[in-house]
Amino acid sequence: MKRSIQLIGLFLFLAVFNVSAGDYKENLNSKDVKVYYFHATARCATCKAVEAVTQKTLKDSYGDKVSFTSINREKEKDNPLIKKYKVSGQTLLVVKGDKVVNLTNDAFLNARTKPEKLTSKIKSTIDKLLK
Repeated sequence: MKRSIQLIGLFLFLAVFNVSAGDYKENLNSKDVKVYYFHATARCATCKAVEAVTQKTLKDSYGDKVSFTSINREKEKDNPLIKKYKVSGQTLLVVKGDKVVNLTNDAFLNARTKPEKLTSKIKSTIDKLLK
């Protein structure tokens, strides 16, 4: 009886470890580049410009190769990405597997006044991740 319990325990441990390791490995080896923009419900002109410039850059330069997801932090409080990336304010992230590049500062400095500079930064970041 004791031996059976030990075997069941070992089996459960290995099953859980295997699933967790598989998920982790899949994330690390992901070839997909994803862009996430986290924002609040009330948005200023700059917040809207960050999203617009990012979407246009991705569409014009990468078509369907790079996904874009806009997440309202207030309406989607339980979105697991908010916790995963420790988002607490407006945030623009470029993600590939375990690599996360935060472009928030560049985005908010340039989206309205120098959109071409933000476009360039987004493209150079994604191009490095696609290599």
